[in-house]
Amino acid sequence: MADFISYKHSNTMRKFFVSITAALMIGFSAMADEGMWMLPLLQRLNADAMKDLGCRLTTDQIYSVNHSSLKDAVVIFGGGCTGEMISGKGLLVTNHHCGYSSIQRLSSDDHNYLEDGFWAMDSSEEIPVPGLSVTFLVNMSDVTEAIEGAQSDEERKAIEEALVKDAEERNPDCEAELTSFYNNNVHYVIVYKTFKDIRFVGAPPASIGKFGGETDNWMWPRHTGDFSMFRVYAGKDNEPAEYSEDNVPYVPKQSLKISLKGINEGDYTMIMGYPGRTQRYQTEAQLNHMLALNDIAIEARTLRQDIMWKWMEKDPSIRLKYANKYASSANGWKKWIGEKKAFKDLNIIGKEHDKEARFQKWVDRNKKRSELYGTAIADIADAVKANEQADFDVKLLSETIFRTELVNLSSAYLGGRNRSLKSGADSLTAEAAGFEALKAVFEDYYAPLDKEVTAAMLKLYREKARPENYPDFGEDFAALDIDKYVDGLFGTTIFTSYDKAKEAIEKDGKKATLNDPANKFATALVNVFAKLRGEQSQDAKSKIKAASKAYTAGLMEWQKGKPMYPDANFTMRLTYGTVKPYSPKDAVNYRYYTTIYGVMEKEDPDNYEFIVPEKLKQLYVDRDYGRYAMADGNLPCCFITNNDITGGNSGSPVLNADGELIGLAFDGNWESMSSDVMFEPDLQRCICVDIRYVLFLVDKFGGAGYLTKEMNIVK
Repeated sequence: MADFISYKHSNTMRKFFVSITAALMIGFSAMADEGMWMLPLLQRLNADAMKDLGCRLTTDQIYSVNHSSLKDAVVIFGGGCTGEMISGKGLLVTNHHCGYSSIQRLSSDDHNYLEDGFWAMDSSEEIPVPGLSVTFLVNMSDVTEAIEGAQSDEERKAIEEALVKDAEERNPDCEAELTSFYNNNVHYVIVYKTFKDIRFVGAPPASIGKFGGETDNWMWPRHTGDFSMFRVYAGKDNEPAEYSEDNVPYVPKQSLKISLKGINEGDYTMIMGYPGRTQRYQTEAQLNHMLALNDIAIEARTLRQDIMWKWMEKDPSIRLKYANKYASSANGWKKWIGEKKAFKDLNIIGKEHDKEARFQKWVDRNKKRSELYGTAIADIADAVKANEQADFDVKLLSETIFRTELVNLSSAYLGGRNRSLKSGADSLTAEAAGFEALKAVFEDYYAPLDKEVTAAMLKLYREKARPENYPDFGEDFAALDIDKYVDGLFGTTIFTSYDKAKEAIEKDGKKATLNDPANKFATALVNVFAKLRGEQSQDAKSKIKAASKAYTAGLMEWQKGKPMYPDANFTMRLTYGTVKPYSPKDAVNYRYYTTIYGVMEKEDPDNYEFIVPEKLKQLYVDRDYGRYAMADGNLPCCFITNNDITGGNSGSPVLNADGELIGLAFDGNWESMSSDVMFEPDLQRCICVDIRYVLFLVDKFGGAGYLTKEMNIVK
């Protein structure tokens, strides 16, 4: 580790960072479909390739600090999705699955917006969504030279803090953060502006917005109307403000034009959004370790989800409570299953092995390169090995017993109370905050389901864990009658209902929480977790960080003149490509679009995932598609492109050559589940809902055609 830390402060290394910057100035003849590109570098890296592919916009029209550009219409929606402004009155569209948790929170048995859908028919009917935020990118500034010029960790920290402080002082009502790229080789200060008064405008029912459910998730062909609409509100000065009835719709610097022109194979497409995380610069050792950890998660989630689904099928009320929990769990679970298959089918590990061998030969041919990068791959492998068992142990606990809801329920009251006290609130206010936090977690809780999951997770953990990592429940865990223990736990705890917990806490105060068997259960698990995290070597983690930085820097030098974009890290990126079909296997050829005809083909009244609303069926029978139909009179649903996306891109605008909105990205395809690690140009596809289907559902199905009047729709 010392080698990697010492050379980054040398004159040689500082000169090297200049060479990195110079490398990024080169105009790459990059593959159009691969790459999640940084917006400030578009002119240097991508302008020619984008133009050659058909883009009719300048890079300044896409990203500009000095005047409005397309980036001003693209937002972070919530904490993990992308959305876009589609009117000058703050109207925003994103995916249905991005709005899912918000719609669920607003729903009840009497007003089930998930199941039934919802459309506000005027502004007075728009529903505030507590806790939801929308964030705009203001600007990005390269500060690599300043940071890498630091002579010590202390100096570096001081420089970083000063850079962030300066950015926030120059941008009132904004937040700045320091973000690193290319495995800590390049650094930017990024300024954001966040709005917190967001209101629900509408969404189709889940039978449309989630049509196909988990069966169709990650699959093509697709027929999902995956969208929802919200509105951003601001103070009367058009600046961020807490919720108030006096707030007014936000006037964005830019909103997207919406195209009804349609799409054709080979058309230029561009996607702007916030891809979450990729691992395209991980080594063979890291990839093998990732697959091993994913196996644990797959097994645990399979068991837990089967139990959840069994209960959800029994009762619509339970289904409403657990819809988002199930979807959130299943999304990653299915991706990891597909990823494992893709790794095998596409020989990902073998390809990475060969790449590293070629890289190492190149490094070893030059003394200077050997000094900078010579041991990077080996150091990463050693560090991964050092934490292999500890990482497994932490993952196992995290994916099994720690996923039981009782753990969170037992700490919710005290957590809410303590947070309030730390903020300076008085005891009565803190008490109310504690009960509010407790009430919030109980809103989506069903004790019999959690009881069954708890028993299953305890059994799985005991089967897989090392005995020295068994929790201390006051008796020998190896011989524990788990079913009997769980019966006693759920039979005596106050945390099986909000009313029971509230009554006990009001009577005995926080003692009721501290002395409860659920708290003792959670404490035992926390103690194990703390022990396991302590066994993860921090030296090994630091070594991986330093060696990864060196390895990526080496790749940047090795691949000069070739596409080199940083891993996704939930910062705004642009990808560009084309509308394109694909052939996943012999004699199977998928076209690039689907239609409403496919919705009717998939209909299954006995399968919750494939129910088709009666009104949609009638519109289909009548062929009442209005101006949203294709030239042949059919109604488009979804289409595919070869744009490079990942999680976080959900809800991202899909734009044509003129920067007009033609669809929303919402998924990837099954055959390319290894794409976070390695891009496969023949197989990787981005699944998008056609904007014409979106507007048809708003207008013809939802009866909210008035919304289209505030949009800039072009033909």
